[in-house]
Amino acid sequence: MAGAQESVRPGIDVLIDDSLHLVRNRRVGLLTNQTGVDAHGVDDVTRLLGAGVRLTAIFSPEHGFRGQLDQENIGNGRDSATGIPIYSLYRAGDVRGPTPEMLAAVDVVLVDLQDIGGRPYTYVSTALRALEAAATQGVPLIVLDRPNPIGGVAVQGPVLDTAFRSTVGMLPVPLRHGMTLGELVGFGRFVLGLGGSLTVVPAAGWRRPTWFDATGLPWVRPSPNMPSLESATHYPGLVLFEATNLSVGRGTPIAFQVIGAPWLDPRAVVRRVGDVIGVALRDTVIVPANPTDAKYPGAALPAIRLELLDRERYDPVALAFRLLVAVRAEHGDSLRITARRLDQLAGTDVLRRSIEEGADPAPLLARWTAQAEAFRTARLRFLLYPPELP
Repeated sequence: MAGAQESVRPGIDVLIDDSLHLVRNRRVGLLTNQTGVDAHGVDDVTRLLGAGVRLTAIFSPEHGFRGQLDQENIGNGRDSATGIPIYSLYRAGDVRGPTPEMLAAVDVVLVDLQDIGGRPYTYVSTALRALEAAATQGVPLIVLDRPNPIGGVAVQGPVLDTAFRSTVGMLPVPLRHGMTLGELVGFGRFVLGLGGSLTVVPAAGWRRPTWFDATGLPWVRPSPNMPSLESATHYPGLVLFEATNLSVGRGTPIAFQVIGAPWLDPRAVVRRVGDVIGVALRDTVIVPANPTDAKYPGAALPAIRLELLDRERYDPVALAFRLLVAVRAEHGDSLRITARRLDQLAGTDVLRRSIEEGADPAPLLARWTAQAEAFRTARLRFLLYPPELP
């Protein structure tokens, strides 16, 4: 499904090749994880130290510096290769941004994280909180930008109602926002009224329609349960099932490409959903091995597999909504929804109430389309990569 290969250089390459003056002779803190690599897969720490940059602190987001942890509380540590302290920004309590003590030996903060194009991914929230914390200490923040893996054109799903703002959604953007991390931080700085100095080093050579598999860049799992670009493509929709008692395939090689439960009748649900543009729905069986959501470990689960046919026309949020409505209609006695969790993921309580009422999805989907189109216009001033002309 990949198009012609583009010659894309992520922000770390652009910084070192063209903009090293931004960090020269400064003590540098680096917010990153395993996705912080150059175009050849060499990690940021190696690249920065090799360029003579004085790296004094590492900050890690959800899942930790190596991206292997899937837990609510991640502690501090030290990089075994370099001895540089690692400060976790995903700890119990209020530690979600660098403290003044963490920034005491830092003159500038670099941020290099691979977002995946879905609002609930927490890396954007971590970057914004780092910007806020750095501003209080007079420390500038520089985002080393990366492509949006699922493209920067399509904008889909409901725009977040700020009454439901949380770590899995701080900004009033659709579930599929079509922006890069650098663009989102710039947008967030404006809408949240954050101060401080922000610079974004763009990814050279990336164009908005370009999907990740056409960039020539190495795919590195952004989190333990994001194994592939196909999973990332479904994520803006299937993430809603995290608030239910259906598995999304955590603990399998196809996380976020499937939903399953012991009581699910895949064929009956698929019949209720009907034809879907851009994707085929197949019945299958999954066996989650040590799933981090603790849903049905070791059980053989009847499941629905989502198979991409035409990703350019596919709307993962619309499909997830239709699936939720169909599961509710077919398995109303078995489906369980955690209301607060679903409202936070969706960024609204309208979706949940519509499911509970068994409403026709069409009017709500039309409303989301109108919201997304309005957002597409509102975001223009924050885009770093030109929108494609019709």
